[in-house]
Amino acid sequence: MVNTKQRSWSRLWSAIAAMAVGIIGAAIIQTSGGRVEIKDLRWETPSGHLMSALLLIPNNAAVDTPAPGIVTSHGWYNNREMQDLNYIEWARRGYVVMSIDMFGHGHSDAVTPAEWPVAGTGMYDAVKLLADLPYVDTERIGVSGHSNGARAANWSIKEDNQRGTPLIASALLVANDAMYTSAENEPRYTGIVAPDDRAEFTNNYGTRDMGIIAAQFDEFFFRTLTSDGTVTLPRDYIKSDYAQSFLHFGQDPAGLDQRAADTFYRRRIDGTEAQRIIYTPFQIHPWNHFSTKAAAQGIAYWESSFGAPNPIPVGNQIWVFKAIFNLIGLVGWVMFIVAITRVLLFTEMFASLRVDDVRKPEPLNRRGHLWFWCGSVVIAVIAYITYLNVFTWTSRTRPAFLPQAPTYFIGVWSAVVGFAMIVLMVLVYCLHYKKQELDPREAGIVIGFRRLVTTIAMAVVVLACAYGVLFVADYFFKVDFRFWVLTVRTFTPDKIGIALRYTPLFLLFYVSMSVAVNGFNYFQLGRRSWYNAAVVGAFAGLAPAVIIVLQYVTFISTGDVFYTGISNILGIWMFPVVVILPAAAIVSRRIYLATRNPYLGGILWGLIVPLTMASNTLTQY
Repeated sequence: MVNTKQRSWSRLWSAIAAMAVGIIGAAIIQTSGGRVEIKDLRWETPSGHLMSALLLIPNNAAVDTPAPGIVTSHGWYNNREMQDLNYIEWARRGYVVMSIDMFGHGHSDAVTPAEWPVAGTGMYDAVKLLADLPYVDTERIGVSGHSNGARAANWSIKEDNQRGTPLIASALLVANDAMYTSAENEPRYTGIVAPDDRAEFTNNYGTRDMGIIAAQFDEFFFRTLTSDGTVTLPRDYIKSDYAQSFLHFGQDPAGLDQRAADTFYRRRIDGTEAQRIIYTPFQIHPWNHFSTKAAAQGIAYWESSFGAPNPIPVGNQIWVFKAIFNLIGLVGWVMFIVAITRVLLFTEMFASLRVDDVRKPEPLNRRGHLWFWCGSVVIAVIAYITYLNVFTWTSRTRPAFLPQAPTYFIGVWSAVVGFAMIVLMVLVYCLHYKKQELDPREAGIVIGFRRLVTTIAMAVVVLACAYGVLFVADYFFKVDFRFWVLTVRTFTPDKIGIALRYTPLFLLFYVSMSVAVNGFNYFQLGRRSWYNAAVVGAFAGLAPAVIIVLQYVTFISTGDVFYTGISNILGIWMFPVVVILPAAAIVSRRIYLATRNPYLGGILWGLIVPLTMASNTLTQY
């Protein structure tokens, strides 16, 4: 199909319409139809670092009728918007909610590891600010967080315990352990509590209400190392002495009644009635922040602890609709990248990159099929094997000037796979395509210097346009484009410099993949033209998909993860990758059809991915 100016503009308007629906729909949902005001905060904290947060103020909160307040936090390698299911549901029920970017994340300042406990990685600074707001009831301030956000809550409580008049009245820990004993300085990051810690069970939380959401298949936490060297599994956490001690308000559970999950237990402590509860949903660690079940448990907890100014049944949840609108916006954003690229091809600056005839796919002979299928499997196997080994290597070798460990790991892995693709393409060309008289110039594999410079310039312009939309959405509507762990968002200027440090690693992969997908693997496969793109896209995401399947089929069936000897985060980091790689293959194909230039799509994705990662993970110096 010929790329016409009219068709290109039509697709651009369709993409803009999809993004507009996503942006406006998400904004309406998260403000509860205008009944909740959202403010984007930046402030210099008492600990000396800039902190970022979203503040949600329901219309029932006023100086004359102060409302309960909750500070909530994401976990490691995330940002404040990851708590949207919680802050939407809590704010519409009348709570003032502050969702923070922990230090080192999002728009907040990066800090050294030694500073992480200071002010609860920033959470306790947020508690102090919340307590100063005139429309917040200072007798009902709570904290909550997912994973390391729950660790921040524990650290904040420890600091709060040093005050003459504590500020924190209640806490809900999601996907992280409680503090069980007097010997414990902090919750174990590994999630495994050793038996020598059990000597002195104690109540570290005093008169506060406390809840825990402990997923039965949490990759990191809720394991206990027993005296015989075995580890109790997360699905059995509720039976452990630690869980039972928590539900018995810090007592040694030996000889006491066995307490159950999903049940509130109450006791008067120093004249104040306190409560404890542990929820054990059938889910994995990252599913806690994208789950109607976990959302319902959080709603029920705060209503029991503080009472809800605007009571709404726990099953009445609207955050799901925001997720749907966010997904529409995200799809529209990807469509926009293709559409704006095609529209720009009709401008004077970039017209030289446009081709008016679509390259006709060539039929493959039996030998060509053999090279294609075998080559695709070989790359998938290399991607799988190197993923495991590169993680171990990069965990020991990250240079100081690369301050983001996940971006470094995924970048090095991408570069290794990209190099393998280059070797394979050279081999296939010499042994097969050269004999088939493939013209590298006709296929776009060989490109002139001037055309390459124009290609790079166009990729930068498209990137600026795409992120310009994001900044408009953030400024006017306080929304971005996300779906669970797939997230594109705005960034602070320092993230540009950080992303550029990793860009060569990602360019090696995405340019190589685009050349392979479009220069070498562009042929007739099946009767329909889209079938070829679908197959190469599926192979691009095959290795991540295998890793996920092995990790979680094993987890569900045995109670523990498949990759026990490396890192339990391996499967989690593959969730976005399994979508991004096929999407990159398909988008680069759509761009190739209009340009016969495999480098444009590859360079574009080689810029987008490191910028996206740099904006959504932990920065530490």
